[in-house]
Amino acid sequence: MRNLILSLILNLIIGGTLINFAMAQEDLSAERYLERLLEVLPADLTKPSGDQLPGTPPAHISPQDFLWRDWLKRTGELPPDFEQMPSLPFLPDPLILDQGGRNIPVRTISQWQEKREEMERLAQYWITGTPPPKPDNLTAEVQSERKIGSLIEKNVLLKFGPDQKAQLHISLLIPPGEGPFPVFICPWKKNRYDWVQAAVRRGYVGCRFTATDPKYGYADDSEFYESLWWPEYDFSAIMRWGWAASRAIDFLYTLEYINQDQIALTGLSRNGKMALWAAAYDDRIKAVVPISGGTGGENPFRYTTDKYASETMSLLTWARPHWLHPRLRLFVGQESKLPVDQNSLMALVAPRGLMLTSSVTESAGNAWGIEQAYLSAMKAYRFLGAEDRIALDLREGLHAPSMRDMERYLDFFDYIFGRGKIKPKNQLMYDYSFKKWLGLSGEWMDPLSWPTNPPGQLLIDHEGKQIKNRIDWEEKVPAIRAKIRWVLGEEPPAMGPGIQTDYLQEIVGLPTVDAQIKREPLSIGQLYFSGAGDPDQEEKKLPLVIYLHEYSYSSGMAKSGKIITALAQAGFAVYVYDQIGFGTRSFEESRLFYHRFPHWSKMGRMVADVRWAVDTLSSHPIIDPERIFVAGYALGGNVAVYSTALDERIAGMISIGGFSPLRSNTPGKTAEGIYEYSHLHSLLPRLGFFIGHEERIPIDVNEMLATIAPRPALVIAPTWDQYASHYDILANMADAEKIYQLYGEQEQLELFAPEDYNRFSPEMLTKMIQWLKSKID
Repeated sequence: MRNLILSLILNLIIGGTLINFAMAQEDLSAERYLERLLEVLPADLTKPSGDQLPGTPPAHISPQDFLWRDWLKRTGELPPDFEQMPSLPFLPDPLILDQGGRNIPVRTISQWQEKREEMERLAQYWITGTPPPKPDNLTAEVQSERKIGSLIEKNVLLKFGPDQKAQLHISLLIPPGEGPFPVFICPWKKNRYDWVQAAVRRGYVGCRFTATDPKYGYADDSEFYESLWWPEYDFSAIMRWGWAASRAIDFLYTLEYINQDQIALTGLSRNGKMALWAAAYDDRIKAVVPISGGTGGENPFRYTTDKYASETMSLLTWARPHWLHPRLRLFVGQESKLPVDQNSLMALVAPRGLMLTSSVTESAGNAWGIEQAYLSAMKAYRFLGAEDRIALDLREGLHAPSMRDMERYLDFFDYIFGRGKIKPKNQLMYDYSFKKWLGLSGEWMDPLSWPTNPPGQLLIDHEGKQIKNRIDWEEKVPAIRAKIRWVLGEEPPAMGPGIQTDYLQEIVGLPTVDAQIKREPLSIGQLYFSGAGDPDQEEKKLPLVIYLHEYSYSSGMAKSGKIITALAQAGFAVYVYDQIGFGTRSFEESRLFYHRFPHWSKMGRMVADVRWAVDTLSSHPIIDPERIFVAGYALGGNVAVYSTALDERIAGMISIGGFSPLRSNTPGKTAEGIYEYSHLHSLLPRLGFFIGHEERIPIDVNEMLATIAPRPALVIAPTWDQYASHYDILANMADAEKIYQLYGEQEQLELFAPEDYNRFSPEMLTKMIQWLKSKID
């Protein structure tokens, strides 16, 4: 890795914090990077995770290693050189060879085969480990057979591998007739026959196999495979389960009454992950429905980071260290650098049948991320002329599907096998692209018609003169705010909403807070406060924090309980709500927003919601209207900046991992660039005109922070945030501090820069509360 980019070290003070510009540009050695990662990751889990059977020993990470840190010590494995790996604003493209390098478009079948081999190799190396080849010595022993009405049930033991020491139990439920029958395969869960029975009613042979988590009632036959083939093959649990499904298919291929062209596989949750991986590597599986597989299943790792409030890579590789290869954990905080992702596996299934399905409101999921994976994998299906063989079924409901859902999944299998005519609906929940917005809005703009914005212009007025005092500065502020409003779009005249009722709130849930904290439904959100808030005692009016959640598509505000509790216990009232596009508002209100308001923006609506919240809360009997603060993480931290810049009633602002300066956020510099706003999350479509011309964006963070002056602002910016340039944040804050100096209030702009990745850690929460308390004392 390279040494320091800057040879000149420039130090300055922002809010009392010594900032070293060179350190913000430091490139670390692989050894130092690993040390830094180990400092922020929790200690390895030495007890079984909470949902395992009582008495189950903790899973080892390999036959030679108990813990992840043991694996690191034994192998000497180091992180890859992330600086040399491309930052891709979107998912890895299944139709680009050597993406980020030669960038060769896939145009021929031979190139497609080359791309398939590339994706297969990279996915095994980084994510699952390598399985052994198909064994050539499989034998089968029928252990029992019985009739259940007109059906036949057979339990069979398969043996294979070195000295036939590997085994797999399977159970067949066979409908009457001679066949050949289609097959429905799923893991064998004790006392669960309903899925198989539903398939058998459709004329399928039901096949269950015992390679899954023992929590489902049977021993995991595949557990022994790991040591049997070690160390030549290092496949992890998810891949072992999928590889075992392929051994069941080996046996099915020996049966004359099986239709080899109609083999279907499914599984739920961890078994949903298994189903996708199995189908990606075994083309005998002609259709697959991975159900609610979450992270490592239908949800790309890129879209399960902390800012998405999902099942993160950090959590998954800590709580289930044996599920995926230990090498994957090295990407915590750098998920966007993975050269393959779950959409790559989906592309490997093409042109065979694939349905992606999950509940849009399950807490460990991210329906938006699944939709992005579907659209990406569709490229491969379209290239192969099979776009009608990939489907999307985002449903309301719980993590586990109901039987009405299972009937739809069977409809899909029937459709793929030519046995039925019920087509999947493929309803997109978000259904946004920059191109679609252009069509809806009719807007077009030449970015070259906008002036460039070189550094050093903040203290220059519209006549080119130097701004030397606060009066001159305040004359410039209206022009800056006008530019902010232009970026946000044309807000229609409106008043704030009243009390909202929504049955989805019961499904998504409310934040879990300490029992002593009171809750009051108010407008579109919920107001929380401790028992100290007494409407009858004016002197006890509380300072308020409007807390804005991250990109939590499935849960909205529901996971904010710890933050609410900490703030309330510190003496603050807290107001939270689902922002548009998230939680209870991730359905029609979001999907059709640009059909209804083509010249506004979702970020504009989010800023309006903050303003309307201030309107409502300012007159609330327990709230001090002079002490209303706005805080947020990721998306919420960005909305907090825009809102506070435009609304002087807001007493102060806290942004945690909320932004990277716009004009310097050129393609490839950060994980998502300004595509985050214009192309990915449909927040600020007009920024899409400036891609490739970022220096011409009308507004930037330094101007917005300066507009907040002299009010207090705390920016919490982790130093190795994949979504932000820490150097650019420092430069923008140093610029904004010049305006605070005009007011003699430079201490009111503060930077807290923990050596951490993008997340809202306990350390950051503590800092936020300490800072807030210092502003009200």
